[in-house]
Amino acid sequence: MDFLNYLAPIVGVIALIFAFSRISFINKIDAGNDRMKEISGYIHDGAMAFLGREYKVIGIFTLAMIIILFFVGGKTFALPLTFVFGAAFSILAGYIGMNVATKANVRTSNSAMQSGMAKALDVAFSGGAVMGMCVVGLGIIGISLSYFLSGGNTDVVYGFSLGASSIALFSRVGGGIYTKAADVGADLVGKVEAGIPEDDPRNPAVIADNVGDNVGDVAGMGADLFESYVGALLSGLVLGLSAYNTAGVTYTFILASVGILASIFGCYTVKGDKDPQKALNMGTYAASAVTLIAGAIFSLILLKSLRPFIGVAAGVVVGLVISKLTEVYTSADYQAVKKIAHDSQTGASTNIISGLAAGMMSTVGPIIIIGIGIIVAFTGAGGNTNTLQGLYGIAIAAVGMLSTAGITIAVDAYGPIADNAGGIAEMCELPDNVREITDSLDAVGNTTAAIGKGFAIGSAALTALSLFVSYTQAVQLQSIDVTKPGVIAGMFIGGMLPFAFSAYTMNAVGKAANSMIEEVRRQFKEIPGIMEGTSIPEYAKCVDISTAAALREMIIPGLMAIISPVAVGLILGSEALGGMLAGALVSGVLMAIFMSNAGGAWDNAKKYIEEGKYGGKGSPAHAAAVTGDTVGDPFKDTSGPSINILIKLMTIVSLVFAPLFVGYFGLF
Repeated sequence: MDFLNYLAPIVGVIALIFAFSRISFINKIDAGNDRMKEISGYIHDGAMAFLGREYKVIGIFTLAMIIILFFVGGKTFALPLTFVFGAAFSILAGYIGMNVATKANVRTSNSAMQSGMAKALDVAFSGGAVMGMCVVGLGIIGISLSYFLSGGNTDVVYGFSLGASSIALFSRVGGGIYTKAADVGADLVGKVEAGIPEDDPRNPAVIADNVGDNVGDVAGMGADLFESYVGALLSGLVLGLSAYNTAGVTYTFILASVGILASIFGCYTVKGDKDPQKALNMGTYAASAVTLIAGAIFSLILLKSLRPFIGVAAGVVVGLVISKLTEVYTSADYQAVKKIAHDSQTGASTNIISGLAAGMMSTVGPIIIIGIGIIVAFTGAGGNTNTLQGLYGIAIAAVGMLSTAGITIAVDAYGPIADNAGGIAEMCELPDNVREITDSLDAVGNTTAAIGKGFAIGSAALTALSLFVSYTQAVQLQSIDVTKPGVIAGMFIGGMLPFAFSAYTMNAVGKAANSMIEEVRRQFKEIPGIMEGTSIPEYAKCVDISTAAALREMIIPGLMAIISPVAVGLILGSEALGGMLAGALVSGVLMAIFMSNAGGAWDNAKKYIEEGKYGGKGSPAHAAAVTGDTVGDPFKDTSGPSINILIKLMTIVSLVFAPLFVGYFGLF
């Protein structure tokens, strides 16, 4: 049944056709009045200009990697070529997705004004669906063609995953620094010092803030999950080939293909004019149900057993449970966020303490669920009697979790579109009922964004673990002895890296935010008439500050992820590098969950107070909550989600450079 493999690129093309049908639908929607088009144009131009400048920097890095991979790959162009394709496909998905998102925002605002909630939800979600379907469509086309054209040589296919991972890190870090520098500057000077509402057109940083929503939470998030998706498929192919020969490869491709078709089906079920959250959940659950049913059927047909399907089911369930646990700690419907809001009454310090505690406690449930999922996937797939089949169970669990990434990303990317729609409604002074609709959509978007980050972290854990297993096979390690000094050193280095990485990215946000705050204060002071609304702020200068800072500061974190595993492997050897990857995986997953959930909780605690609780906007509790939110901004949108990519990129770098470490056990 090898012919079934060729369904993968065909289904990828179907995903792209669906994406372009959504683009056509969005383009036909009226963009509103001239003022709405003007504001939307500022956001669109700023976002695309950032991408253009970012991709030029990435181009220099890509050129250097081509030369390095030429020698690592045995002086052939096979490995560099797949690397370029992986990078190019990730860039293409991000470019298309963000281009559409920055057009869907104003059309969402106008749809809310002209037709109400149901149409606005449809437009915003369609914009997100373009990003989702481009990610999975280009991902499965790229990985399947790389596999087929290389004759099944997975060593060459690693290049595609490395290309995707490299773009993901730069996009997440660069986008995260950009968006949070603008957000912090806009909040602290605009809301706290000037006392003007969020998205007020008098705020010079307001356009940069709205641009940041797109470069961070659309392009950055899409690149992140593109990398996870590709990495999961790659580990499924490698371990499937070892455990079940070509049948394991076919099952991996079929499961991913079914997930894409199920996601398209799920997109059609997202309808509603009363409860957007319920509508979005319905789409996700429908896609998951279809994938589970088809996964069981094809497990019996292709692998003659339901055991591999247990791994699939474990991955899907782990993803859904982690998403729910994330909602519990980041939604204002639950106690954790309400407690942070309550504690804000006594000042910023108690707000910070409460938020940190909530973030730390939020690691407990997901870690236990991930652990249970790994054990169930391994033993359920037959790992107690056949280790390779058990390891394939873990890999296919990651594929199962990410099989419905098309609709998961769509739900996540919907959030910044809804957020931008609210901003445009505010800046264009649209009727109050329009802002009520966009605020309702945005509130759901905040929760879906937090849930999306939880999903990304869970998938990163399973994907990195699967790639880690592939690494041990590539360097011929049967086990890793944690009593060896080199391995212990490697574990400590790996455990430290997410902390150093987070410190650097948070400091980068702090430096960029300081520049933004100074610029906003300067404009308020030196440009007469801004506060009266008779002068237009210099929006472009704030956009340029965020852009320059993001491009400058994203280089070192990217190099850290690539150089660290190579250095440890060359100095301490292959086994110590395995220890480093294990240490980074454990501390990285914990840090990512903690930072993402703490940031999400602080954000929604602020919004909970803004709804009128504990004195509402302008109260001391609100001022404390704004401070907490500005601390949480780089937590949830820069450092936290970037750690996902750090742990996966280090693993794939180790895989690609494995020929340098085989049989080498270090200098010590």
